[in-house]
Amino acid sequence: MVDVDSFIDEAKAEIREQVGDKHAIIALSGGVDSSVAAALAYEAIGDQLTPVYVDTGLMRKGETEQIRETFAFMESLRVIEAQERFFDALSGVTDPEEKRKVIGEQFIREFEREARDTDADYLVQGTIYPDRIESEGNIKSHHNVGGLPDVVDFDGLVEPVRDLYKDEVREVARALDLEEVVAERMPFPGPGLAVRVIGEVTPEKVAVARDACHVVEEETEKHEPWQAFAAVVGKATGVKGDNRVHGWIVSVRSVESRDGMTARAQELPWETLQRIQSRITGQNDNVARVVYDVTHKPPATIEYE
Repeated sequence: MVDVDSFIDEAKAEIREQVGDKHAIIALSGGVDSSVAAALAYEAIGDQLTPVYVDTGLMRKGETEQIRETFAFMESLRVIEAQERFFDALSGVTDPEEKRKVIGEQFIREFEREARDTDADYLVQGTIYPDRIESEGNIKSHHNVGGLPDVVDFDGLVEPVRDLYKDEVREVARALDLEEVVAERMPFPGPGLAVRVIGEVTPEKVAVARDACHVVEEETEKHEPWQAFAAVVGKATGVKGDNRVHGWIVSVRSVESRDGMTARAQELPWETLQRIQSRITGQNDNVARVVYDVTHKPPATIEYE
C-alpha cells in the first residue's frame, strides 16, 4: 500500500515542477480518479488550474448536478454541454475499440478548445495504473491512454495518480478529505455509458442504460459490490400487457474486487435480482428482459466494451 502522506507531498511537488508558472486544465469527470487528480493539482498550483467537466450525454444519472455541487469551491469550474457533439461523432460506430478512440479524440478536442480559451498549456488527467496496463497490453484502449489521438495540442499531460491502483487512489482521497460520495464511489468508465451499450450508441439506448444503472446501484448498495451496473446488450421478444414487444435486453453485473485487475461475479440474493428486474422493466416500456452476468474477470472484463 502506498505511503499516502509522502505520495501527496511528492505528487504536488511534481505537478508544480511540471507546470511551472504556466496554466493547466483538469479533465474532471466526478469519479474518484479525476477528483483526486483535481484536488492534488488545485492544492499544488491553485488559480493556475481550470477544472473542466464535459457533459458528454453519456454520464450517470444526476452527474452534472452533482459535479456543480461537489466542486463549487473551485470557482473556475467550467461545465461544457457537449452531448450533441459526442452523439454525432459516435453515429454509426459499433466497434468497441473504435468507440473508445472516437470518445478519446472528442474529449481532447473539447479540452483543447477550453485550453485555448484559458491560455492553458497542460492537461491534467486521472489516469491510474490499471488504465495503462490494459491499454498497453491491448486488452482495451482507455480513452485517456490508448484512446488518445496521435496529435494533442498540449505541452504535456500531467498524470499525478498514474502509478496507483484504485484502492490506493481511494486512500489518497480520504487523506485529502474528499467527500465520501466521491472517495467511496463505484468506478465508472471514462467513456461513460457508451461502453455499456453494445453496438451503435444512440440516445435511446443510453437513456435505458442510465436508468438501469441507477436502479442497480441503488439495489446493490447494501451488498457492497466493488462495482455494479447494467448494460444494454441487444434485443429480444417480450410481452408487455397483452402486447408482444421487441425490446432491449439489459444485462446486470455486480462484482467483488480489490483493484479491478481481477474480479469475481457477486452472488446476489434472488430477491435483490427480482427487485432489479421488476424496477427496470417497470420503468422502461422498451425493455423486454433482464439477465444477470455470472462471469468472473478473467475470462471477461468488468465492463462490456
